[in-house]
Amino acid sequence: MNGAAKGAVIGGVFLAMLGGAGYGVYALVGDDGGGDGKSLSAAAPAAPAKGAGPVSDKEAAETAKAFFAAWSAGDAAKGAELTNNPGVARDALGDFRTAALVSKVAITPGAQTGTTVAYSVAAEVTYEGVTKPLAYESKLSVVRGNTTGLPLVDWDPSVLHPQLQKGERLRGGPPPSPPVKAVDRNGKELTAEKYPSLRKVLDDLRQKYGQTLGGTGGAELWIQPDAPDAPRRTLLTLVEGTPGKIQTVLDADVQDAAEKAVLRFPEASVVAVQPSTGDVLAIADHRSDGFSASVSGGRAPGSTMKIVTAAMLLDRGLVSADKVAECPPEVSWEGRRFTNLKGFKLDGETFSTSFAQSCNTAFIKQIKPVGDIGALPKEAREVFGIGAEWKVGVPTVDGKVPEATGPEAAAAYIGQGQIQMNPLTMASITATARTGVFRQPVVVKASLDGRALAKASRPMKPAVAAQLVRMMKLTATGGTAQGAMAAVRGSDKGAKTGSAEVDGAQSPDSWFTGFSGDVAAAAMVQGGGHGADAAGPIVAAVLNAG
Repeated sequence: MNGAAKGAVIGGVFLAMLGGAGYGVYALVGDDGGGDGKSLSAAAPAAPAKGAGPVSDKEAAETAKAFFAAWSAGDAAKGAELTNNPGVARDALGDFRTAALVSKVAITPGAQTGTTVAYSVAAEVTYEGVTKPLAYESKLSVVRGNTTGLPLVDWDPSVLHPQLQKGERLRGGPPPSPPVKAVDRNGKELTAEKYPSLRKVLDDLRQKYGQTLGGTGGAELWIQPDAPDAPRRTLLTLVEGTPGKIQTVLDADVQDAAEKAVLRFPEASVVAVQPSTGDVLAIADHRSDGFSASVSGGRAPGSTMKIVTAAMLLDRGLVSADKVAECPPEVSWEGRRFTNLKGFKLDGETFSTSFAQSCNTAFIKQIKPVGDIGALPKEAREVFGIGAEWKVGVPTVDGKVPEATGPEAAAAYIGQGQIQMNPLTMASITATARTGVFRQPVVVKASLDGRALAKASRPMKPAVAAQLVRMMKLTATGGTAQGAMAAVRGSDKGAKTGSAEVDGAQSPDSWFTGFSGDVAAAAMVQGGGHGADAAGPIVAAVLNAG
């Protein structure tokens, strides 16, 4: 059972308990239970009366009582009429008994907070004579009907099951794709229980490759997404299938370190890549919304984008790592003022130092000498493979570096404006900087399905690559990344910090990317502050594991 489905699984005996708010328990007994399908309570509660004004606690209790009774009795039509979306609710409640194969269900009300009522569901799912228990907790809210004036259950898919989202459905029976046993690059099994961040990755692998790996399906209860390319999510295994085996290029040890590292901060994501191959070593997220921001997100990366901007400037001969670059406290471009953190300036220092200290103005002052609005997108695409339609083996979202004019062009040079990245794309950018060659990241080898990998049209010039690595190493040992990278073992290491201002956010996003030996990693902590504050320690922990 997925971790979001709370409560212990009930086996053997079907329990009936007294619940809160004086409701009792409502239970449906199927044909095999000898019952008549009616509520086991003494009498079905009457439908709530029409009222006016805010819903009272009493109205909420009575509405929930009537809804639980209808649901437990298998009366989808009656239950749906007690909601504010009867058409959708009728289909969902009907599917609960038919498509989801629920043969018995008991609903035990819990605590009520105002117009919100919590409850526990203890069900049995039956397929071809095999019955398995399913238990979970959820809650509903009661609102006033806009036209009827009646107190009604505010219908949401989570009323039926807490993991259901809009457009999703419960389904039971033989799954469309057989299960898969995923292993890491060394043959160690990868499970969602041990590596929670890989749950979506494993679901994606099953959906894409399950039918080609020789496994058999068995029978399950699952959540069927609305989007055709979204992975289904298994809730309960009724009959064990025979999994097919799929080898990934992930590294269980690095993955374990990544899982632990992101737990240190809320809304954190990290990805590790092997620069010499493009192999993805780890993917981890710790987010309240369950979103895989590590590979599917898209947010401004802040000054970590200066890796690409520096490569472009070096490529065009406009700067040199060892030559002086002007770094005033502020600079304006087409009416917009840009400053450095706390207004610092560097007098007579090299471009390497400006990079290491993350001087915004040293980069923005180069816009006029470049004189080409397409220069940065071109460098990102031709050298770093950004926007080249990656085929990683699981669904991912590519980075975006669009052409920009005016103040947006200046913002792009320091990773703001319309630039969109995620930890996967930033880890790849760092891997490319490390070796001078773009290698498209993969979770499974292209030989598994013959897919064509994205390629960059040209490698980085050797002189550019050498200077870029030297600047990243200076950043790790004497620049803004020094504190975080001090924990990384060895001397062959480089990094870049970043913080990205997001409209409406109280604190900037924390970004950090770095390499150590043949491992590159990038992390983002949404609202985490400056790069070295939150994302830095995550990357350092992952690099040490690699």
